[in-house]
Amino acid sequence: MSSSSFAQSPSVPNSVSDEGSVAWHTLLPDEALTELGSQHNGLSQQQVDRQRAIYGTNELKEAAGRNAWGIFWDQFKNIMLLMLIAVALVSLTLDLRQGSFPKDAIAIFAIVLLNGVLGYLQESRAEKALASLKKMTTSRVRVRRQGQEAEVDAKELVPGDILLLEAGVQVPADGRLLDAVNLQIREAALTGEAEAVIKYADQTLPETAPLGDRLNLVFQGTEIVQGRGTAVVVQTGMSTELGRIAALIQSVDAEPTPLQQRMGQLGNVLVSGAMALVAVVVVFGLLRTGDLSLFDDLLEVSLSMAVAVVPEGLPAVITVTLALGTQRMVRRNALIRKLPAVETLGSVTTICSDKTGTLTQNKMVVQFVQTIDTSFQVTGEGYAPIGEMMHQGQAVAPEAHPALKPLMLACVLCNDAILKHEGSLWTILGDPTEGALLSLAGKAGLDKTRLSERYKRIGEVPFSSERKRMSVMVQAHEQTFPGSETATVLLTKGSPELVLEQCRSTLSHTGLLPLNAERVQEIQQQNNAMAARGLRVLGLAMKPMPTPPPGEELDAAETDLIWLGLVGMLDAPRPEVRAAVAECQRAGIRTVMITGDHQLTAQAIAEDLGIAQPGDVILTGRELSEFDAEQLEKTVPLVSVYARVAPEHKLRIVQALQQQGELVAMTGDGVNDAPALKQADIGVAMGITGTDVSKEASDMVLLDDNFTTIVAAAEEGRVVYDNIRRFVKYILGSNIGEVITIAAAPLIGLGGVPLSPLQILWMNLVTDGLPALALAMEPAEPNVMNRPPYNPRESIFARGLGLYMIRVGLVLSILTIVLMVWAYDHTHAARYPGDPETWKTMVFTTLCLAQMGHALAVRSDTQLTLHLNPLSNPYVLGSVMFTTILQLLLIYVPPLQDFFGLHSLSMTELAICFGFSALMFVWIEIEKLFIRIVQSRRNRFHNRKVAGHFYGK
Repeated sequence: MSSSSFAQSPSVPNSVSDEGSVAWHTLLPDEALTELGSQHNGLSQQQVDRQRAIYGTNELKEAAGRNAWGIFWDQFKNIMLLMLIAVALVSLTLDLRQGSFPKDAIAIFAIVLLNGVLGYLQESRAEKALASLKKMTTSRVRVRRQGQEAEVDAKELVPGDILLLEAGVQVPADGRLLDAVNLQIREAALTGEAEAVIKYADQTLPETAPLGDRLNLVFQGTEIVQGRGTAVVVQTGMSTELGRIAALIQSVDAEPTPLQQRMGQLGNVLVSGAMALVAVVVVFGLLRTGDLSLFDDLLEVSLSMAVAVVPEGLPAVITVTLALGTQRMVRRNALIRKLPAVETLGSVTTICSDKTGTLTQNKMVVQFVQTIDTSFQVTGEGYAPIGEMMHQGQAVAPEAHPALKPLMLACVLCNDAILKHEGSLWTILGDPTEGALLSLAGKAGLDKTRLSERYKRIGEVPFSSERKRMSVMVQAHEQTFPGSETATVLLTKGSPELVLEQCRSTLSHTGLLPLNAERVQEIQQQNNAMAARGLRVLGLAMKPMPTPPPGEELDAAETDLIWLGLVGMLDAPRPEVRAAVAECQRAGIRTVMITGDHQLTAQAIAEDLGIAQPGDVILTGRELSEFDAEQLEKTVPLVSVYARVAPEHKLRIVQALQQQGELVAMTGDGVNDAPALKQADIGVAMGITGTDVSKEASDMVLLDDNFTTIVAAAEEGRVVYDNIRRFVKYILGSNIGEVITIAAAPLIGLGGVPLSPLQILWMNLVTDGLPALALAMEPAEPNVMNRPPYNPRESIFARGLGLYMIRVGLVLSILTIVLMVWAYDHTHAARYPGDPETWKTMVFTTLCLAQMGHALAVRSDTQLTLHLNPLSNPYVLGSVMFTTILQLLLIYVPPLQDFFGLHSLSMTELAICFGFSALMFVWIEIEKLFIRIVQSRRNRFHNRKVAGHFYGK
């Protein structure tokens, strides 16, 4: 694109209609200035004003979202709460018309408000990812305008401004470097690369260069760790790379979790069923009387049914259950940021994990050392200099191999890192690769501190991306470096190919040998063999020098070197991850590795951990870029390893997996991972290495950055979901029984409503609620991680739960209706000494006590309650006893009796209530026995069939 195509005037910076259309890294500094209409002296104030009018301020802009009141109001759009509000209004009208205190209406309104507050607290956590991005932008920056240096607010920057950069400064906008002196910038948060990047102003790069390789650009939000430079601003605000990530974050819509979808479906079914039953009762009652004389009674029955059908305690029980799940997960190093994520973890079908630090130890460890004629394997883990060098299965000393000790000395002396020892912990200050070399030398008995005193460094040529090697000049001892008869030696380490090009001889166990074509080919084969294992390989060489050359000529001395050998190192897998991946496979959870590392490295780690098999397809970011959405959706089921990926690739992979029906957990630590973390069903941020942005965009934070923690969290998620299903069928089975009982009263000709809305609220909140909370504490089943995840799209009623609730509800209602008929006749008999309304108290008591038996029996679908260890979940027995005592207090304590409209029962009446209630427990236990008998017969039939096929053949 030529500047003339959009030039406005010679004195005004050019505007670009599409700010992303210029590939700034392909331009020379002066070309970039021309493109922007700027110059080395900076912009004039008039030019700044014109640019700001075109581009706006240098700020990240937040899309409009819901405010607190909007979130709170949305809670009352739930269909079950809307029905309760309608019931409360009708009840209030009836009470006011009859002149009675509206305690039912007040209680219902209180429950509606409580549920609304609980929903609000779950959803009100505002998105903070963008706020964290904004923290990465600096407030004041130094610029050059009209030839003068000035300090301005970062938000006032415009394209064309000249930035003055120095160590410790945070880059305030994207820019093209004009000059750079030893400029190093840490871009890990943006690109995922841990090491600081050396920047160069005089380079031009191909248009296809990935973000991490654009060495002539600086990016907003990154940190300058060394050197200085100047740059011309090319992008500001939302047009920067940081702004592009902010736009991606805001473009991702939060999908409802499987639990939220199931609860929505449950509400629709319950309300629809309740309305249908209410219509049947009212219509049948009106037809039965032929007039409106019983309309008020039918309306009261309808109100009680509507209250009975809504599980008012369910939201609170679910919230507490999820909160308990989060506490258990924290004990296993997983911090849950959003409650619904607890249950969602149990439905995860695919885990997309980064490699470095999550699957690996994030510690470079030397695995192999290769001289021209001998190969050594290195033992030990981490940076601790504890281990041995092995040759053909035997430990060797460096002195036994003449070529080995010089190589070890080169590892120590041509090195800027420091190996620190604090207690039992060994850490590295500096580059992890150089730290691995110090650890290797330590295993050979060489210590850098002592050696540095004996071998003084008198010159060095630092590593650069063009040279891909580092050299130092040291004072040497001729006994140490064979072939050296001088007091000075040059030591070089770096890319094996480039170091090898500078060598003319090699050191073997017999002495110096010329480096002929055959030996060069042999070294190249050794290098390729290490690289194929996924190792990072360094080549080391030396050169005796008669006299030290001047410092500025030291790089010219890197010729005619003596080849010492190769060192292959690996960021070793965490030892526990292999078992965790195997556990995922048994649990039907697929593990996918997505990394920015080299393809061979990714393949080696993936095969070692069992994520991929030899011959599996490894897809790179460059190949991904060529796929459209449809191609990618067809490809993701076949690929388990992605290498050299960019942030947008991670987002596309997650979206493609979701389109295939997968429920995806995605790990990440950098700013660049935030969009994919937010898009995933479960975004998993790193707690140790993760940025604030990645944590705020996530649902879960790994406190130990360990893949095994994700697997542990998935197990806890399955336990939570199993327990949610357990108490849902308990609560709703009881509610169905209540509804049928209430509906039956007018249909069989009994006078009045057996249960008031207040009594129903008591049952739904206390009698149902406390045992339901206890059921949420049920421990994991033995096979919880030996089965595939349940379909995340399955209905809440799937796998027999709906049929169970209907069956139990019918049994409960039949038992209660039989008792209700008997109690009505009993209390309306002429000789009955008490109040004829006492039958309602017996119905209320029987329903409450029957639910206690249900709670005891529902702990297991197959095991008899007598066979269950009561101490494995003592909360169930405790809640049953406590709730039973509360129920008795309601019956016999006068103030509670009056408030709930109850009557005292005789010991005989109470015993009859207990007897009918116990039949509920007996029924469920008989069901279990029946199921076991049927299953046993099926198994015997299957075994005979298999045996018949076997012997028949």
